[in-house]
Order: sequence, then structure tokens, then C-alpha cells
Amino acid sequence: MTATATAAHADVVEMGHRTHLTVRGYEIDALGHVAGTVYMQYAEHARWECLAAAGLTVNDLLGAGIMPVILEITINYRTELRFGDDVVIGCVFAWGERKTATITQRIERGDGALAAEVTLLTGLLDLQTRKLVATPRERLRGIATAPELLGV
Repeated sequence: MTATATAAHADVVEMGHRTHLTVRGYEIDALGHVAGTVYMQYAEHARWECLAAAGLTVNDLLGAGIMPVILEITINYRTELRFGDDVVIGCVFAWGERKTATITQRIERGDGALAAEVTLLTGLLDLQTRKLVATPRERLRGIATAPELLGV
């Protein structure tokens, strides 16, 4: 692998699936930068985009009787985002041995500066039993068209 290919591979591993957007005026707070709650919306949007890229729509998940749930979420703010900034949000899954995964999402400005990092613990909720699915990786592999985007 060339140095350029190695760097590109490392970047993909670090960011996973990527969602691109531009900061809109209504997302700015009185301080002139993106409001803190909007970062969480960016991360949520990127997770759903990742699921869609993996071939899982809301209807697919409902049809399978499952939905992702957030069990814990943390955000670390690093540098501000301002109106008009290009933003890239990564989505990387790391599955545990049992029912949960950790998703790490780097929110970066277009220039590569880390604006925030969101880390969350997630699982799949069985919509009938209202309990976490015991084998979430297997369930996702069975219905996703690109399960590698979900780390399964």
C-alpha cells in the first residue's frame, strides 16, 4: 500500500461513514456559533445517514421489529463551528461482546479541525419485548445490505 493509500485507509477507519453538511443560519446562537444542542442533532442525522447507507431505512427497522436506542451519550466540544462552515460527521461502530456498541462520531470542520466528538452507547430494542436484542450484530447482518458500515 502506498503512503497516500495508507493515509486514506487510516482516515476511513477513523471517520467511518461520513455525512457532509453546511452550517445554516438558524443553527447559530447568540454567541455567533453553532448552538450546543445542534451538535447532537448533527450526530443523530449522521447516524441515520449511516444506517441508510448500510441499507436500513426506518421502515426496514420497523419491519424487523427493532430500533436503535441510545443508552448513554457524551459530547466533548473542541472548537466552534460558525455560519457557512462545511462540516463532516463520521460514524464508527465498535461492538462489545454482548448487546451494545459504542459509536464514536468526530464532527470536523471542512478544514479538518475537530469541532466536537460524540461518544454513545447504543443497542437494538426489540419493539415487542421492549428489551435489548441479545444478538444485535447477527440481526443487523441479516437485514443490512452494507453491514460493514455498521461494524458487523
